Amino acid sequence: MTDGLSVTDGPTVAATADVDHRAVLGPGTTVWQLAQIRENARLGSGCIVGRGAYVGPGVVIGDNVKLQNYALVYEPAQLEDGVFIGPAVVLTNDTYPRSVDASGKLKRSSDWTPKGIVVREGASLGARAVVVAGRVIGRWALVAAGAVVTRDVPDFALVAGVPARRIGWVGRAGEPLVEASAGRWRCPRSGEMYEERGNALVPAAD
Repeated sequence: MTDGLSVTDGPTVAATADVDHRAVLGPGTTVWQLAQIRENARLGSGCIVGRGAYVGPGVVIGDNVKLQNYALVYEPAQLEDGVFIGPAVVLTNDTYPRSVDASGKLKRSSDWTPKGIVVREGASLGARAVVVAGRVIGRWALVAAGAVVTRDVPDFALVAGVPARRIGWVGRAGEPLVEASAGRWRCPRSGEMYEERGNALVPAAD
């Protein structure tokens, strides 16, 4: 035992975590205190699930993903490799949430169809961001803390606000890009170059 964690050759799980026996955890994944991982969820290798985080049934998570404390990832979300989900982020799954139907009867799982969120490779969501059901967060995008995402986010976009709007571009290093020339952008940390194509950003060919 180390800090309340049970250590094996595979994943490392805190004694107070609730991991369903039908969930699959990859090698090197760590699940901290009071986190809950539901049935048939699949997590890749090297992931970190923070204190009190929730992963819904059937959620699919890639390698080296970080879910910070009290993040809520509702089914059927898909998180690709290298995704960062900040503290208290909520990935929702109900477009028109109601506790009861029009007749006043309590709604059950059979009364609605959940719509999952897809977070593409390397994207990051800041603390307390909320993503509306069915949205796609593009590769290496950055969602600012407290943002409410109601539309799909393009690759490499920096979005902020309520509702979230694009306010710039970011590179793979996570820092805002600097405009080097018309339609071309440079990462101040790595020096990588990017270029705009229509309303999208892609790594420069040269």
